[in-house]
Amino acid sequence: MTDDIQLLNKIFSVDANNISETCHAVFSYQYQQNPVFKEWCTLVGKAPENTQNIQSQEELIKSLAFLPISFFKSHAIKTTDFEPVQTFESSGTTKQNTSKHFVKSLAVYEESFLKAFHLFYGDIKDYCVLALLPSYLERTGSSLVMMADKLIQLSGHTKSGFYLDDFDALHKTLIEQEVKGQRTLLLGVTFGLLDFSEQFKMNLKHTIIMETGGMKGRKKELTRIEVHEQLKQGFGVTDIHSEYGMTELLSQGYSFGKGIFNCPPWMKICVRSEDDPLSVSLHGKGIINVIDLANIYSSSFIATEDIGIVYEDGSFEVLGRLDNSDIRGCSLMYH
Repeated sequence: MTDDIQLLNKIFSVDANNISETCHAVFSYQYQQNPVFKEWCTLVGKAPENTQNIQSQEELIKSLAFLPISFFKSHAIKTTDFEPVQTFESSGTTKQNTSKHFVKSLAVYEESFLKAFHLFYGDIKDYCVLALLPSYLERTGSSLVMMADKLIQLSGHTKSGFYLDDFDALHKTLIEQEVKGQRTLLLGVTFGLLDFSEQFKMNLKHTIIMETGGMKGRKKELTRIEVHEQLKQGFGVTDIHSEYGMTELLSQGYSFGKGIFNCPPWMKICVRSEDDPLSVSLHGKGIINVIDLANIYSSSFIATEDIGIVYEDGSFEVLGRLDNSDIRGCSLMYH
């Protein structure tokens, strides 16, 4: 087997006991096969030989290099030389550069989101999947749309599908599934869910409402708590689920409510100090760094521009974004 196939097998079977070993293997692989990442490692004084034989996760993350997420706007972040089968692109105005994630294998992306969904929510075939993603459907290159489309297909439910702006049809479908007692997932961009819930007050018992972020100036600035409170009242549910994902990642974290996220085993969140970006900790408040081992063909070690808290159990909360970074996705939902 080639190095990358062996690594992929390790990545999707990783657990708390061997994540340090797999992180080191991926770090070494990307150092050797990704010229942009290697140059960054050299600039910050990090190298694979410094991570070898480190067992402590705390010590490991201090020895890794985390690539600034802005590099996805300015550089082609590729591990190995390849022609991408797909390019995921972030949304942005004409005045903004967009992030581009060059994808070597869609099978890796599918394995990541399908395994994570099954881990957190069980068999997709148990659900009717409804997607309310208007702003994403109106452009190309959305990883979220690709994920939703695959979940819709695999659910096998006749009523699963995208609802661009047909709120009447969406309302009718939700009522029908509620009457049947059908487990339903309504995956929606935040402003779309707010618009819908204002027009149709409901009292849902069998439906999960999952917001993916995305206000984009469509509504007045709201905190996450305010958004979730409005959605809970509008849909008649006790909790609003959330997805933490972005163009630059092939994995997602999920929240069952109250904005507390958990990750699949091959994804880990840590925080860096705003005063000293090379000072990284497993727990506490700071700027979020992500380890996403599914990003084997881009960069698995990314320094984001999200501010957050990582708790002792590895769960985390997103508090907002750095002031000097582009406003994007759930970044408008501050505490």
